[in-house]
Amino acid sequence: MSLYQREEEYIRLLSERDRSVKELSQILFISEPTVRRDVSAMKKKELVVCRRGLVSLSVKAPDKRIPLFVRDSEHTVEKDAIARKALSFVKDGDAVMLDASTTAFHLLPYLAKYHNVLVITNGIKTALESAALGIRTICTGGEITPESYSFVGTDAEGTLEQYNADVAFFSCRGIDENGLVTDNSILENSIRRIMIKNAKKAVLLCDQSKVGRRYLNTLCHTKELDAWVSD
Repeated sequence: MSLYQREEEYIRLLSERDRSVKELSQILFISEPTVRRDVSAMKKKELVVCRRGLVSLSVKAPDKRIPLFVRDSEHTVEKDAIARKALSFVKDGDAVMLDASTTAFHLLPYLAKYHNVLVITNGIKTALESAALGIRTICTGGEITPESYSFVGTDAEGTLEQYNADVAFFSCRGIDENGLVTDNSILENSIRRIMIKNAKKAVLLCDQSKVGRRYLNTLCHTKELDAWVSD
């Protein structure tokens, strides 16, 4: 089994709970020195962290292979608090753009309480949940990214360009000390730029754990946004 394949197993096991090197060695039927080498390599990729003899997934890991269900479980209390605060930008009859982020996803139960709201999104999970809640929903279509279950690419961008919204809600992976809003996904940021351009109000949803972090691609500067909602 290659290191890449073992990484998939490590991610699966650590998404359940933190584990020791010895435990990982026994489950994967490999030596403890091999596990330590693997862990060292994954630490360099920011996939894992080690604390008090235990290995755990890094909740701030930028690697796209961190599964959606893991990212969805990060900071759920904070995301719900952010969603409730963000409602001040919504009113009955609004067209609302949502990116495929798990933070924006937390808005849906609250949006369902408004009358005649339209959700426009590139998120597959977001679209399905929105429709299940009885919200009028438009989904972009396009190429699917398996790590975030979102539509990206020219088809998704072309569909989104056709619509205007009252407000766009979106998230990111980090905001650095200079106010740059950044993410590792260039394709996701391309979608977000259209949302910012086509919405009357652009609102960033970002918990405090992302502050002071900078990633590959710059989306915008916080000065370009109408609001930044955090916990």
